[in-house]
Amino acid sequence: MMRQQLQKCSAIALLNLSCWFLPCVPFSPSSFAHAADLETIRQRGHFVVAVKDNLRPLGFRNEAGELVGLEIDIARRLAEEILGDPSALVLEPVANSDRLPLLTEGDVDLVVARLTLTESRSRLVNFSVPYYLDGTTFVTRNPAIQTPQNLRGRRVAVLEGSDTIAVVRSRLPGAQMVGVTSYTEALSALEQGTADAFAADASVLTGWVQEYPEYRMLPGLWSGEALAIAMPRGLESQELRAAVNTALRRWREDGWLDERIRYWGLPAQIIFADSP
Repeated sequence: MMRQQLQKCSAIALLNLSCWFLPCVPFSPSSFAHAADLETIRQRGHFVVAVKDNLRPLGFRNEAGELVGLEIDIARRLAEEILGDPSALVLEPVANSDRLPLLTEGDVDLVVARLTLTESRSRLVNFSVPYYLDGTTFVTRNPAIQTPQNLRGRRVAVLEGSDTIAVVRSRLPGAQMVGVTSYTEALSALEQGTADAFAADASVLTGWVQEYPEYRMLPGLWSGEALAIAMPRGLESQELRAAVNTALRRWREDGWLDERIRYWGLPAQIIFADSP
């Protein structure tokens, strides 16, 4: 019963996040002067989509060098539904710092690259309704740690300067935080026993445990961050935005989106309401 209630709360939170950020915000026409409208994209015959190529399981290269992952599936399905061909797109791998500049300069039509929906970003670009609710969780290989409650008084590695620090500090006040500068350093801290667990976003840690199966992810999320598709602002992009939102809502209703989330091993979108 409690799990069902948490799932219901998370679903409501996901919808509330999308509604909260969707209202129009004042903009400057010059900021999206190069944006292609949907008719232009149709005439061109393909989407140009910014994606990740190094973030398993959202977007990464498999052993054959092909781009795969949840966000790659979403990009291909959009091309199929809107343009009639799943191959009618150009996938552009991007660094995090380039995602919004490429979009606002008109170099890409969409960003499907683990971009969290925030109020500040919504002033620069339009967002779709969310396709995944990400958030903070933990990985460990210590058999004595089965739930986040077991982390009281233990050492938790966190990336220096990350938002995860505030989450761990507020939700797990008894934990001893160990600052690390990279995921490699976090792995080293766990291997050397200077940290008992590592806190980061569930979408990233899913790839971690897939690469290092001796580790496991603890259940539930301790924060909520909606991942959404970004596209240019402006009246000319409204038809594109409507088409993307219609597709995402239908995929959630018919189960396709949840099936792909499970296929790629991402955790259930459950936010724990109470601190451990």
